[in-house]
Amino acid sequence: MRSPQSELPQVVADIVERLRQRRPRVHCITNAVAQTFTANVLLAVGAVPSMTISPREVGAFVGRADALLINLGMFDDERQKASLAAIAAAKKARKPWVLDPVYIDRSAPRAALARRLVAKKPNALRLNEQELNALGGKASDLAAFTRDAARMHTVIGLTGERDFVSDGTRLATVANGDPLMAKVTAMGCAGSAVVAAFLAVESDAWLATTAALVAFGVAGEIAAERARGPGSFAVEMIDALHGLNRVTLIGKARVT
Repeated sequence: MRSPQSELPQVVADIVERLRQRRPRVHCITNAVAQTFTANVLLAVGAVPSMTISPREVGAFVGRADALLINLGMFDDERQKASLAAIAAAKKARKPWVLDPVYIDRSAPRAALARRLVAKKPNALRLNEQELNALGGKASDLAAFTRDAARMHTVIGLTGERDFVSDGTRLATVANGDPLMAKVTAMGCAGSAVVAAFLAVESDAWLATTAALVAFGVAGEIAAERARGPGSFAVEMIDALHGLNRVTLIGKARVT
């Protein structure tokens, strides 16, 4: 589905409503620090989390899920093996999957694994500027960033002070969010899980990724208005995601 940029706020609201009606299950292979917050964020937005990394059952879980998140926040052997098995299961079942290559700019082995996984063509890649640069991309140049998405054959959601989303042809700029989002552990990991949830109900990966980042950013702004600091912000973020509605999303979305 292709929509004019001016219609993106309405599209975001449509996808959120669809997600809540369908309640997709997102299987997350993520780091231990992020698991609880990620699960609560998924439940708040309307999805259902599962998180096993057992080699005896991860394939079955992914095959019956609606989307998969692979997060490289922990580089232990068990999660590496589970990630490869989960991706194989997702591809066999034709389920969308998201790669979040956390901290690959700080570890050569982690970056090598990320490149291996990118070659398996995730439906979306959510990362920051340093991580994209570690993959050989060029985050500082939007034209080059769009070419990176085309070269990698995926949708890239580049997050930062502003978020950018490209599929190699289309480019969206998302100006929603709040600085407190960078003060809570696992916030980015949870955001990637939300991208996976949106992919579960929207086949256009560019639209799904853009919509997820808008919704997550709007929730961050609402949470920041209520919070007293990072601790209360984490709780308010979950409440804000749970309370998102069509009027709020359309009114607060800043996406072009």
